Amino acid sequence: MKLSGMILSASLMISVLTGCTASTAAEIGEPVPFTPSLAEQQAELEKRFSTAGYTFDDPEVIVDPYGNSPLTALVLFHSDESLPVSIVIQGKNEDTTYSHSFEAATDHMIPVYGLYPDTDNQVTVTCGGNTRVLSIQTEALPDDFILPESVYSTEKALDHSLYFYTPASSGYTCAYDTNGDVRWYLNQMALWDISRLDNGHLMLSTERLIASPYYSTGLYEMDMLGKIYSEYTLPGGYHHDCYEMENGNLLICTNDLGNASGTVEDVIAEVNRDTGEILRTIDLKDILNMESGKNASWTADDWFHNNAVWYDEETNSITLSGRHLDAVVNLDYSTLNINWILGSPDGWDQSYLKYFLTPVKDGFEWQWMQHAAMICTDGEIMLFDNGNNRSKREDAAVAAADNYSRLVRYRIDANAMTAEQTYEYGKERGSEFYSPYISDVDELGKDHYLTVSGGISYKDGEILNVPASLGSADTRRSDTVELVDGEVVFEMILPTNTYRIEKMQLYANDTYRTGAAKQLGSISDTHPDSTADGTVRDTASADETYKKAGIALMRQYDRLAFTGSFKTGDEVELIIEHDGVQDHYEVPVVKKYYKAMCVFIPGQSGTDVKVSRYIYSKTLTGHLYLRINEVTYDTGYLLG
Repeated sequence: MKLSGMILSASLMISVLTGCTASTAAEIGEPVPFTPSLAEQQAELEKRFSTAGYTFDDPEVIVDPYGNSPLTALVLFHSDESLPVSIVIQGKNEDTTYSHSFEAATDHMIPVYGLYPDTDNQVTVTCGGNTRVLSIQTEALPDDFILPESVYSTEKALDHSLYFYTPASSGYTCAYDTNGDVRWYLNQMALWDISRLDNGHLMLSTERLIASPYYSTGLYEMDMLGKIYSEYTLPGGYHHDCYEMENGNLLICTNDLGNASGTVEDVIAEVNRDTGEILRTIDLKDILNMESGKNASWTADDWFHNNAVWYDEETNSITLSGRHLDAVVNLDYSTLNINWILGSPDGWDQSYLKYFLTPVKDGFEWQWMQHAAMICTDGEIMLFDNGNNRSKREDAAVAAADNYSRLVRYRIDANAMTAEQTYEYGKERGSEFYSPYISDVDELGKDHYLTVSGGISYKDGEILNVPASLGSADTRRSDTVELVDGEVVFEMILPTNTYRIEKMQLYANDTYRTGAAKQLGSISDTHPDSTADGTVRDTASADETYKKAGIALMRQYDRLAFTGSFKTGDEVELIIEHDGVQDHYEVPVVKKYYKAMCVFIPGQSGTDVKVSRYIYSKTLTGHLYLRINEVTYDTGYLLG
């Protein structure tokens, strides 16, 4: 048996914020540092994946074959006959021991998931009646990995599934077993939702940003090995949530970054799964009054703050969650007419009041600044009621210390236009379960739910009423609870904030295969202000102003990525000189306060403004200059 490991060092250098590498003025004529995409890197890696020369008795085992999923391995060997293969990954007990069977073949590429870190893992492989045990050694977890503070588990939670998390502050996209042990993680930053498609692959965000503070270029369709099958890029990027429709198309939460006002989190795109073509765009500015129903987190650009999308085939409707309006909005998907609105009608224009559901029966409470609205199998609405202020009016706001968050279900009668609250969990726990941002709910079966209060944060011992990064939290927690028939059957507390959680099997119905990733969709080329001014003259050398800016540059297959730190009001632009023409790209420097920082991004606090500028073009050529307040610096870099 041959055991090998691969480290995808280039991808690990990608900054969470910009994907750039720090630099000072380069030697004249030096090319901008190039970082291949994950798809390009995996194509190079797969060139060495071969079963030739390897047998069942002497297989090749590649640990972390794609360099971004360290607790996985790929077992390669050839058999003369077409034979099925089965594997068992030994756990600490029966419920954390995983097994899977693979179809008959002669060339075997067996993906192994669920290895323990820093362990000589024992994996039993059976092929054609023969059995052997492979010892697969893994590396230790990174020093900054988040481990549970406490785990409570009962037999009702033990079904060989794992709890998959996406981070909102420190941490990694990862999965813990029912003992709280780490059994899978990515070393690439993947924000927002993580979900499993019908074909068994995962859907999660790219690690590249398109705009501050946290909007990614799109999504990856990826397996547990970290192998990318498709990359979907959208002109408005991606945030929060994605839904796979019954016809296979994707409903993706995106932005209207190209419009004059620069609104965000108010657009939904339906994307063709096979081609990446945007089939339909739903702009909520065409449906709702941006000024109506706003709460304390409302801003002119982030006026709706949609954090969920859910399509219901039975009613042909789409359900959205507007955090900054305290409203869950259901639209007819054919006409985009409003079917109903769940939430307090306070502050809404008179013309919208007819769409609001009327509460019925005792014990009803509205939701406030909610997350993760979904349609349950019985048609009821379930969501995470963050509970911020529990009012739109400042004089009636409930303090964080007296507040609570909860999983809550509502039965909707769309004909009678009524809403009945049918279930809740969390109110009884008071402020210890209070999360003023993020968080998630899921339906696992009849009367079987999973929820995470993901944004519990404290400063100096007092619970915060704002996202952790905005409140300079010194303590962060996420509390995951699984409920069966109203009983807590699993609870895990992590010392960090968590965006979302899913409970999923380690293996699904996917089939591993090599081959190039499909790169679907695109972002339009960035258009400069061009002048025929010839060669840039009167340039300055790298002085303290230039050095303090901490300039970072990186070239990728489709763009030039730039980042730096400046003072509010600085006039900054990139200049690319080529063929007697100067292309000018403005770099806006704006100190912006985000009222709903769903995930923590470094560089969004402090006296300086850390800004990013992405210039999209596959054919950029020329000499690169940077102008800061009328002073032009020769970066020394060439493009092309």
